[in-house]
Amino acid sequence: MTCPCRLIHVRPLAVLFAAALILTASHGVSGQLQYSSGQEVTPDYSGWEANADGSFDMIFGYMNQNYEEHVHVPIGPNNKFEPGEVDRGQPTYFLPRRNRHVFRIRVPADFGTKELVWTITANGKTRSAYATLKADYAYDGKAIYLNNSGYTMVGRALKNKAPSVTIEGDVQRVARVGEPIALTAVVTDDGIPRPRPAPMAGGIGFKSAMGLRVAWLVYRGPGDKVTFSPEQFKVYPDFTTEGGNSPWSPGWVTPPLPPDGKYPVQATFREPGTFVVRVLAHDGGFETAQDITVTVRPGTANALSSPSLR
Repeated sequence: MTCPCRLIHVRPLAVLFAAALILTASHGVSGQLQYSSGQEVTPDYSGWEANADGSFDMIFGYMNQNYEEHVHVPIGPNNKFEPGEVDRGQPTYFLPRRNRHVFRIRVPADFGTKELVWTITANGKTRSAYATLKADYAYDGKAIYLNNSGYTMVGRALKNKAPSVTIEGDVQRVARVGEPIALTAVVTDDGIPRPRPAPMAGGIGFKSAMGLRVAWLVYRGPGDKVTFSPEQFKVYPDFTTEGGNSPWSPGWVTPPLPPDGKYPVQATFREPGTFVVRVLAHDGGFETAQDITVTVRPGTANALSSPSLR
């Protein structure tokens, strides 16, 4: 049954306060709020940005209520937009916890008072987000920066631009089960903000490590059937433990930048199908993503018998 409640939009500072309450609970005030698996995935409408041509970008993310479980929900009745096209470029592989600004939907200047509804059914629970162009949903760079990092966009940060990402080669690839394929992204950035580790102290609020970081992840398809070499850090907040390998983990430091700006990875798929692999470049305040669609075909006998795939 679809939940009749609408996802309530709150202003950025209120969002941070809500995140602070969750963080406080995770430190023992109310352990009942933490679940490793079995919980719903709640879609989130962050707000809209106006474009120079008069169109608007609606910005979406999600809250996977599970602290550990990665949830795969294919496009269809359990992962859909209404009205109109069911597939609007949303993810099908949902990483744990809070994931902001995951994708955008561009709507025309005359969209007016119309509404888009994103509905996800996961672990037997249905949740929806309702997107409109109401004035209260207006979003801007300062709000995005604050929600991403936990820091106010002041001083030098006001000059910050999102990283630039290009993919080497085709964005449509073919692979075989068990046979790794090489993917490379080229990333440039303005160096703002300067690198800064995630704070060691916990408590009220959260703050990300600052400085350019780049990671590959699965955006669509059963991500548990994909491995990356080298292993990638988490792109979602793990701010409860030191050594959590997330930019929000206490003391986490952004890796050194490669001199050629290239971020190569080898991706290996353990079952056939169509996957979307994403590279995400994030400077702590702003992010840029590029996607590669990989059609995976059955592998050779040698690949399927590899010990790593048993």
